[in-house]
Amino acid sequence: MALLNFVPGPIRGAVSFSGYLINTLIWVPLLLIMALFKLIGPFEGWRRFCDRIINAIATNWISVNSFNMRVMGGIEWDICGLEGLEKKQWYLVISNHQSWVDILVLQKIFNRRIPFLKFFLKKELIWVPVMGLAWWALDYPFMKRYSKSFLKKNPHLKGKDVEITKKACDKFKRIPVSVMNFVEGTRLTAAKQRRQQSPYRHLLKPKSGGIAMTLAIMGEQFHRLLDVTIVYPEGVETFWGMLCGRLSKVRVQVNALPVAAEFIGDYFEDPVFRANFQQHLNALWEEKDRRIGALLAESGEPAGEAAEEGDMVLAAD
Repeated sequence: MALLNFVPGPIRGAVSFSGYLINTLIWVPLLLIMALFKLIGPFEGWRRFCDRIINAIATNWISVNSFNMRVMGGIEWDICGLEGLEKKQWYLVISNHQSWVDILVLQKIFNRRIPFLKFFLKKELIWVPVMGLAWWALDYPFMKRYSKSFLKKNPHLKGKDVEITKKACDKFKRIPVSVMNFVEGTRLTAAKQRRQQSPYRHLLKPKSGGIAMTLAIMGEQFHRLLDVTIVYPEGVETFWGMLCGRLSKVRVQVNALPVAAEFIGDYFEDPVFRANFQQHLNALWEEKDRRIGALLAESGEPAGEAAEEGDMVLAAD
């Protein structure tokens, strides 16, 4: 690892990026072939079998990516809370969101410990070259966000996102899966904090609709809710910055929480439940905000401010 410190950042980044690219071009065609086999399969048992093969291919893809990160990144990892996790259970995973690097971090720490992570993505991301097809093959749900003003003009689209969520969650019941949700809805920046008037120092306001819908459909099936806190003590980096070796330390805490019965209900039709659910999520976020501050203090780093808009142009949101 010490030898990498003498390699210029751009060269290191180019080599590391080539590793990710080659690995992706090897595994994605296999994902697509199996996805097509699943598509034409007439039986539920056949689709379940194909899902297992697809997840195994994706797991190997992530394993090689994690190896690349370990060899080329030179990152110091401080991770706690992974004890007692099982690959044959269903999990709902939530996390704070600062950069596209968060996704690589989550995939690295959970790979082969829990079922393969399934993310909810913006619909526009399906057009990302190669990766869009991979996400489609992996049954990642593509969500279309509509503003209130747009829905007023197009009322027939109201509830479309709920319908997509229901269909996705029905697929997730086939075999054990980990459903991933960035409940802030977007990555953290100082500009977004100001626009939201966020009450948190290190976070945006949590959005409860998506996670409440997932719990309403699959709540009794989830083994645990995994509350993940990701901290970059020396500052958040872009994907390219990570490839160039500028990300030196990552701290992650995982809290496994029970899926309590009071978290499962009709979020959209029951205003009392909706208010209580948002209150519970806000309390969870207040604790996460304190945890991030404590982790930064333990690392001897100042708390700092969120990055300005545009600092992380590769963020997946």
